[in-house]
Amino acid sequence: MTAIAQNAPRLRAGADHVESWFVRANDPRSPRAVWIKATVLTSSDGTALAQAWCSVFDGRRTHAWCADIPLDAARFETHSIGQDIAVGPLTLSLTGRGGTTGGTLSDAAQTVAWDLSFSTVAGLGEPMSLLPTDRLLDAPVPSNKLVTPFPVLTCTGWLELQSERWDLTGWHGMQGHNWGREHSPEYAWGQCVFTDARDGEPFAVVEAASGRTRLAGRASPLLSMLVIRRGDEEFRFDRIVDLWRQRPRLEFPAWTLRMRGRHGTAELRMHAEPEQMVCLAYRNPARATSYCLNSKTAAVRVHVAPINGNAFELRSPHGGALEFLVPHPVASVSPIV
Repeated sequence: MTAIAQNAPRLRAGADHVESWFVRANDPRSPRAVWIKATVLTSSDGTALAQAWCSVFDGRRTHAWCADIPLDAARFETHSIGQDIAVGPLTLSLTGRGGTTGGTLSDAAQTVAWDLSFSTVAGLGEPMSLLPTDRLLDAPVPSNKLVTPFPVLTCTGWLELQSERWDLTGWHGMQGHNWGREHSPEYAWGQCVFTDARDGEPFAVVEAASGRTRLAGRASPLLSMLVIRRGDEEFRFDRIVDLWRQRPRLEFPAWTLRMRGRHGTAELRMHAEPEQMVCLAYRNPARATSYCLNSKTAAVRVHVAPINGNAFELRSPHGGALEFLVPHPVASVSPIV
């Protein structure tokens, strides 16, 4: 499936539906990152809302902003060369090879503004899905779908935080899209672009998730998926209902995932310091609000032992996106946005 097809809106007016498009950019040489997201929420009772999000991470300094916009004042359009999204002060344009985003968000404490362009990296950056087949994107299970139209991006542009200006040229990141009837009851999700220590260029990427879905009104066991790309190799661990071959441990602020599959074995370890995270209130159309404990500067280690080939390890001290979705806030991550 192409990036344009993966990013196509799945909006369903008059039904319970949550959908987001998001972009992340990381400085390969320091623990700085920016995360931008456009969300739409509709409910079967006729209510509808769009949200513009931005979170900034700079070592131990983090801040997040959210603006609520009536859905009829927002724009989610698809056309032959991509998508155009506008949610209040946030714009996001997506094509088959990258895109742009810009905007300004303010709260009582700070203002953030950005103008970011991004383009895919050949090979590593081709569209990715954790699901084993695209047919599951239209199936009732899992109840929340995730695709990654651009797993590896290279960036240019700038971000202004108060009087400070960041040059985003040479930063790397990703762009994702998710949708469903509601947020998953619980999940951990992670993604990391690994860059060469000498020249800062991407050479590998990992994405993984462990989450629950609703089956007959009840939360399922944790179901996990993991995909690693290194150079022109791809290692997939995507038999999501094969619980014998997956060992997820969600122990906030750490997540460990061990997987076995047709490509061998893999172990993912991610960890973030709570004071370097933000807590985001994620509304559900017909259920209680969930809380996303969100880091974009997590430490990552991946060990892969292929069936055919030598074992290898990937590490990043601060390049990982790590999220936990939980039913209640955690005191060590504050404030709630």
